[in-house]
Amino acid sequence: MRQVVQNYKSGELAVLDVPVPGCKPGGVLVRSAYSLISTGTELMKVSEAGMSMLGKARSRPDQVAKVMQSVATNGVPATYRKVMGKLDSYTPLGYSLCGVVEQVGTGIDDVKVGDLVACAGNEHALHAELNWVPKHLYTPVPDGLAPRHAAFGTVGSIAMQGVRQGEPQLGEVALVIGLGLIGQLVVQLLTASGVRVVGVDPDPARCELAERLGAAACGDPESAAVEAAVAELTDGHGVDQVYLAAGGGSNQPVELAARLCRDRGRVVDIGKCRLDLPWNAYYEKELDVRFSRSYGPGRYDPEYELEGRDYPIGYVRWTERRNLACFLDLLARGRVDVEPLVSHIADFDDAVETYQRLKDGDLKAVAVLFRYPEHSGEGEAEAPAVAVPAVKRPGGGVSTPARVAKTPVRLAFVGAGNYATSMLLPHLAQRDGVELSTVVTTTALSAANAQRKFGFAEATTDLDAVLGDKSIDAVFVVTRHSSHAELTRRALLAGKAVFVEKPLALTEDDLAGVLAAVEESGNDRLQVGFNRRFAPLLQEARKRFGDRTGPASLRYLVNAGRLQHGSWYLQQGTEGSRFAGEGGHFIDTASWLLQADPVSVYATATSGNEDLQVVLRYPDGSTATISYVTTGSPGFPKETLDLVADGKVLRLDDFVRASVYGRKRWVSSRLPKARDKGQNAELAAFIKAVRTGGPMPVPLESLAATTAATLAVQAGLAGGAPVTLARTR
Repeated sequence: MRQVVQNYKSGELAVLDVPVPGCKPGGVLVRSAYSLISTGTELMKVSEAGMSMLGKARSRPDQVAKVMQSVATNGVPATYRKVMGKLDSYTPLGYSLCGVVEQVGTGIDDVKVGDLVACAGNEHALHAELNWVPKHLYTPVPDGLAPRHAAFGTVGSIAMQGVRQGEPQLGEVALVIGLGLIGQLVVQLLTASGVRVVGVDPDPARCELAERLGAAACGDPESAAVEAAVAELTDGHGVDQVYLAAGGGSNQPVELAARLCRDRGRVVDIGKCRLDLPWNAYYEKELDVRFSRSYGPGRYDPEYELEGRDYPIGYVRWTERRNLACFLDLLARGRVDVEPLVSHIADFDDAVETYQRLKDGDLKAVAVLFRYPEHSGEGEAEAPAVAVPAVKRPGGGVSTPARVAKTPVRLAFVGAGNYATSMLLPHLAQRDGVELSTVVTTTALSAANAQRKFGFAEATTDLDAVLGDKSIDAVFVVTRHSSHAELTRRALLAGKAVFVEKPLALTEDDLAGVLAAVEESGNDRLQVGFNRRFAPLLQEARKRFGDRTGPASLRYLVNAGRLQHGSWYLQQGTEGSRFAGEGGHFIDTASWLLQADPVSVYATATSGNEDLQVVLRYPDGSTATISYVTTGSPGFPKETLDLVADGKVLRLDDFVRASVYGRKRWVSSRLPKARDKGQNAELAAFIKAVRTGGPMPVPLESLAATTAATLAVQAGLAGGAPVTLARTR
């Protein structure tokens, strides 16, 4: 299928051939009929992409701050790869469309194949021939409503949420500043609510359009006619509410709002404009400044948008899906008219040219629609022991998937997110004897990006085809945590060597399922992405530390820091706890240094489980204490480790410097540029094992024990007692 994309680094616009997205549970696959260009938001994004790198940085200081924090945590090279990977990628455009349901995912019962739906979301309602859309981001189109009008559903919801924030009442007077697409819809919604409207825009044509659509008067912000109209309609008191629907860097809109608003009036920000509030003016009138967040309640909440968990109507009357349905109803009943807003309808084939004309100003438009080819017309006691499942192997020994000698190791990637594209694929793409065969993702564009950047032979959303391809030697599972165990199980049963990013599993049942697949298939060719044991600095420090005779004490401080709001790591209902997701890294590192697997786990936490203390005991009496904290200073190193035994101390400082104190003192030179946490060496060991058929880099028993210990942390927190890790036979 084809999709409109933009490279944010170069500014290039293209209509790209990408794989068809998969139809996941909880949503529908929609074939686009019409999609709407947001002449405000999208053109701003297009313009930003054309800026220099300095200009991009100035326009997004919030992102610059994130980059600087990443440098402090991960070093310059890793951060550079991550940032450049994001910038030099195709990103999607679009967020409002109407189309026909082509496939229905499991759990969906409110629409069927062939139904017409309006769709929303900048990850789901894209300028593409096909989109997968979750339940709360689509709604059926009322009978008789034209598809091109239903394509306005998302921007209509944005305008509607802004009006709801203003709480208009019959007979009030409102000022709408900015008469672009959103402003024109706000004018109509206010008029339909019994509010008289004054509009402000420097474009006379837009002012005239707003008056035709119901505004009492409109004019240039510098015009005395606007103030005169406000004075006449309000008896000199000022408007009851102001809607900021303008963009740009001028502070004029907020200053005008203060001047024309009445005492204790309401100012609602819908657009993205400068907001340097003049303190005296806003204080003296005690103005109520409000923000309108996108389509309404539910926006940016993954549990609502992706998992389909609705808000009870008694508590949240107007969610984003209800706003979408309400706007379509107003359109169908003729209370709002979007036809006068349609300045141009372009064929989807002409998308790049259309954007260029809009950017250059050759095409002056309020609303532009893309028409798709198929729709050229309308239509304290000891807790119970946690079992570490025994690793059972078939009597015939290890079954290694057959491969032709002296041929490249052919790899498939399932998932191509930030970690895969910044920490794994750059190493593999440069490695001799490796062929990147196929990349599989559920979203079409991420697969296309990975194919373009790293040279995959194919990009697809069809996992079954990859697992059935006998020429593929190994599968990398680099998806969200909740899918790791099932994807690993399927790949093992298909006879593939598997590299799965941590965690291997989120539940004991999932872990048992993976090990059952090993037993059933005879295929134990499995590696989990526990890369720290492969870090050259830590390898050297362990060598310098030497053998030990007595038990050891290990302390590992992980200054994990807080996650950003909206991070999928916070979706504990589906993705497990944060420690379940990444704690295996630190348990594996401790076990490797102590040369054994743990026999018990004790865990305790501060209120709210923000900071964890995990104590691991080992067969020889050694202990490892992992302090996993999120409340520390971001300026402090992320990982520090001390190993003490036999009169010796090993110290690791955030993979930048290591030292060993014993009869002689050894201190590494400080790494000047990068923190090498072992990904490259781990990948080299995995590829060698696949190529030669030799042992995997980490024994399967150790991978299972580390996973079981990680899972036991949650059981320990719940039970308040040590958890014994008992291996079943």
